Amino acid sequence: MRLGIKVVPAVAGAAVFALVAALLFGGGVDDTVLPGIPSPGAATTWALPFVTFAANALGVLVAGITVTAAFLLPGDGPSVSAHGWVLLRRTTWLALGWAMAALALLVLTVSDVLGVPVGDLSSHSVVSFALSINQGQALLVQAGLALLVAVLCRAGVSRGLAFTVAVLAAIAVLPPAFTGHAASAGNHQIAVTSLAVHVLAASLWVGGLVGLLLIRRVRRFAETAARYSRLALGCFVATAVSGVANAAVRLGELPALWTTRYGVLVLLKVVALGVVGLIGAVHRSRTLPALTNGRPGSFLRLAAGELVVLGAAVGLAVALSRTPTPVVVEEPDPLVDLLGFGMPEPATALRMFGDPLPDMFFLAVAAAGIGFYVAGVLRLHRAGHAWPLSRTASWIGGMLLLAAITGLGVARYAYVLFSVHMVQHMVLSMVVPILLVGGAPVTLALRALRRPADPQVRGAREWLMTVLHSRCARLLSHPVVALAIYVTSLYGLYFGGLLGTLMRYHLGHLAMLTHFVLAGYLLFWVLIGIDPGRRRVHPALLTLVHFLAMVAHAFFGFVLLQATTVIGLDWYSAVHPSWASSLMADQRLGAGLAWAFGELPAAAIMLLLVRQWIRTDEREQARLDRAADRAEASGEQDDLARYNAFLAAAAGTSAPVPATNEDEAPQTGRK
Repeated sequence: MRLGIKVVPAVAGAAVFALVAALLFGGGVDDTVLPGIPSPGAATTWALPFVTFAANALGVLVAGITVTAAFLLPGDGPSVSAHGWVLLRRTTWLALGWAMAALALLVLTVSDVLGVPVGDLSSHSVVSFALSINQGQALLVQAGLALLVAVLCRAGVSRGLAFTVAVLAAIAVLPPAFTGHAASAGNHQIAVTSLAVHVLAASLWVGGLVGLLLIRRVRRFAETAARYSRLALGCFVATAVSGVANAAVRLGELPALWTTRYGVLVLLKVVALGVVGLIGAVHRSRTLPALTNGRPGSFLRLAAGELVVLGAAVGLAVALSRTPTPVVVEEPDPLVDLLGFGMPEPATALRMFGDPLPDMFFLAVAAAGIGFYVAGVLRLHRAGHAWPLSRTASWIGGMLLLAAITGLGVARYAYVLFSVHMVQHMVLSMVVPILLVGGAPVTLALRALRRPADPQVRGAREWLMTVLHSRCARLLSHPVVALAIYVTSLYGLYFGGLLGTLMRYHLGHLAMLTHFVLAGYLLFWVLIGIDPGRRRVHPALLTLVHFLAMVAHAFFGFVLLQATTVIGLDWYSAVHPSWASSLMADQRLGAGLAWAFGELPAAAIMLLLVRQWIRTDEREQARLDRAADRAEASGEQDDLARYNAFLAAAAGTSAPVPATNEDEAPQTGRK
């Protein structure tokens, strides 16, 4: 209790001081009233950054504390521990405060954008902004998610519910990251995604530290602190890499880092990041071993100091969001606002592969996927267990192809040409999933992940097992369900009017490409996967499901070829290059590619399924032969003989009596 009394004022003071100083230095507050220019007034000008800080701080606390309760603390069987229950109950009020701060921030943002004092705003303008403008929609979604978190924190004590609450809280910190400086800057693919990664990693890092200090008297606090240390290290790396990428987009050039006020504030954040990085190194080398040996004082004091520095960093981050960036666009280009880049030059094979458009999200997924997979393989080899090289090659090939198809020039042209988009779709939904399924990642994870020392702690392996045995996994792994998801998403996207809407928003575009990979992975995991968690289905049924998928895919290409209306007209008419063929001609080219593209992957999968079918029949026949041999040796009837006897009895005849003499043994039905 004494530690909390000292730390809270220090953290709040450091954050407020950094916020005010950075706002004044960077020009984030300017209440000067110019003739003819509407002004929201000094109240809105100063209240907006402070309410933003309050909303961000509450979001960080909610996300970090719920993650602590769900993942870091030992549980009590299927329920969270008593300390976890207390954390969730306290989080209810923090989440309610977060929701109210988000709604207040919505009103202040309307006042700032319209240049009207809060007291003069009409309810119609606020509602219209919340429902029609990206910033308003993001804040409204955040408020709704925060309210849902507050309700679920009181809904029960199960670990599954705590898991759901933690995931929702982590998602809730992200919506505002997709608006503001990042969304208005060029190169959305780096600016927006890097900011989202930056915000999420920092929230789990700072909030997790607060949650850790709140449960410092818990049983086995040293083990909990060690688990948090691993989380903090990953968040530190993610925060640093994403921060560098985001700053590079906003600064434009390296000299702006020390020649502009925005750049100086970025440097101060870098210094703060370096300080907490050093503190983390001291934790891992000195204070964590001391904590394990029963001396918690040094760890708690250093963690409190780390929290003060992180609070100041959060204040700097809020001030940066209000500070004008060095990159100023004199004449905004509507095309750059839509795409994040200018119109590409005429497409050539060299530009398709040599004019990259990297996306931080898929680059991070590919890097993490390869890194964790290779680490798992190395752990198995160190333990003396072999892992097939073909699986490793298949997984790495799938991840590299994922990064290439979403980050090379083909990704740039996929924004403006339907035909290239269709190639990207086919690769992401068919080729990449087949390679990833061939890597058997779940099997590797179950063999490589270690069990926690405390049986009441759920590590990554335990959570993976919980997901595999869940009802949701059982439902999704049904072949008919997997087929329905794959086919419905294919037809619904292009014939349901969703393509243009998803292409217009960076988050929608990311969600669409991610869905292509996940839907394809689910289908091919059900068809040819070797990982546990799948339903045991006869290859004959799987072959039929794959055949239906082939028919649906071919029929989709045929219908698209015969279409007389342009798919996604609202999007492609706005971004269509002048050097390209007509919209309808490009669409028909894409339809032809979709029709023909899937033949080779589909044929390969069909061969694998037929091979599995033959092997299954061979194994079944071998089993029957072994059973018959055992029955013949023991003088008993085998399953086939008993079945023949049952049919004979059902037909009203007596079943033949097995002979005891080998020469007089009845036929067993074997050839």
